[in-house]
Amino acid sequence: MEPVTLTTERLVLRAPGPQDTDAVYTACQDPDIQRWTTIPSPYLPEHARGFTEQMVPDGWANGSMFTFGLFLPAGDLAGMIGITMISLGAGELGFWAAKEFRGRGYTTEASLAVARWAFTERAIDRLEWRAEAGHTASRAVALRAGFTMEGTLRSAVGNKGVRRDCWIGSLLPSDLALPSTAPYLPARDQEPPAA
Repeated sequence: MEPVTLTTERLVLRAPGPQDTDAVYTACQDPDIQRWTTIPSPYLPEHARGFTEQMVPDGWANGSMFTFGLFLPAGDLAGMIGITMISLGAGELGFWAAKEFRGRGYTTEASLAVARWAFTERAIDRLEWRAEAGHTASRAVALRAGFTMEGTLRSAVGNKGVRRDCWIGSLLPSDLALPSTAPYLPARDQEPPAA
């Protein structure tokens, strides 16, 4: 599929391309992005080129990953957000914010726009969010975007050669008052058999 562009009140969300390589490289020099995400560390210029010139276009082309840069109207890169498909009808939402643009609500705004797009245009019925346990800033964004925290998964994420526990949350179309493409029967509607 061809990349799409989404707009919000304050952002243009579009696939980053070769013209954005330097901005991606600069943002990813932030120690917090390197610490809390799975990007390579140290993050080299060739990593940024591989991301903007191969990973992003390949993900869109084969439908495995939908990556959007968060751009301000002036063109500044405020962050990155993407959905990686994990199974039929389910994707994982991931994001980072450039240091100088944190705390302004851009990532939450982008998360909601991308989630609405995924639910209405990509037939996704479940978005998962995962972050290494302890990454409270990422958790705060997920909560503001409406994700329901589902718990902690032990040894569920590998980051720079180390297995780590992670938090997991989910967002369903119904959380945003949107219809699902498939029927959903919550477990709470299933009574356990009498003992």
